[in-house]
Amino acid sequence: MTILTLTSKAQVTLKKELQRHLNVGPGDQIEVVALPNGKLEISAAKPSQEGGLEAFFGSFKNTHNVHLTLDEIQDSIEAGWSKGMRLDDDR
Repeated sequence: MTILTLTSKAQVTLKKELQRHLNVGPGDQIEVVALPNGKLEISAAKPSQEGGLEAFFGSFKNTHNVHLTLDEIQDSIEAGWSKGMRLDDDR
């Protein structure tokens, strides 16, 4: 068991071993849930895996330094499109 001390500003500093256990560091967020009988449950806040703006922009990383023309992109889309449908078809 680890005992933490409350500061005059009502703040608590997590000791290094607890930070390592939660796999968190400076700038990371921690989620706190109040439980019955004056207990708290803390865990590392997990960033949203779906739909976040950061995830969207992260999807544009060009790790292989590949550059395609718009025509090449369209050809690739059409090749993977199911049942031969084109994006510009009026179906």
